[in-house]
Amino acid sequence: MTRIAVLVSGGGTNLQALIDAEKSGIIKSGRITLVISSQPSAYALERAKNAGIDTAVAYKKELGSHEAFEEKILGLLQEYKIDLIVLAGFMSILSENFTKRYPRRILNVHPSLIPSFCGAGFYGLRVHEAALSYGVKVTGATVHFVNEIPDGGEIVMQKAVEIKEGDTPEVLQRRVMEQAEWKILPAAVERVSADIISEKEV
Repeated sequence: MTRIAVLVSGGGTNLQALIDAEKSGIIKSGRITLVISSQPSAYALERAKNAGIDTAVAYKKELGSHEAFEEKILGLLQEYKIDLIVLAGFMSILSENFTKRYPRRILNVHPSLIPSFCGAGFYGLRVHEAALSYGVKVTGATVHFVNEIPDGGEIVMQKAVEIKEGDTPEVLQRRVMEQAEWKILPAAVERVSADIISEKEV
């Protein structure tokens, strides 16, 4: 069984999608064994506790530097023998020093069809605001491996979502979550978890 850690910063809607997917058997090759939050007050921690998943907090303000913040996370990942890291609304950019330790083992979901509306500064509602102001007719979500370039890693899965007349960034954000993010993130986690198991068996 692939041991999964989910890194969060906020409400944890994508985490909930993963928890539900594990319960329903969509994710069967992996188990979420740890949730790490960069914010002590993140509601995602409650979601994890309600599902019986261990939680931890790595709070940069308390730890004093980005290096100390990453060291705390790395220590937790090693302690829990984590195979796969999933960034689910995680609001910190991980350094090359961090990402190179887990090549093709860190997944992120981004709320657009990469390479559109991605990279530094594109997160949360900003992505949907940009899509609407540009006037694209189709947006979506992308699950990709994480490397040292923000949103620059190899694409694992994408799903398109139609933009409708009169969409606001908030309405579009919700549709992209429901129609794309919550579907492809669990599917990608299952696919990579299964790959990790088969690599271990070789």
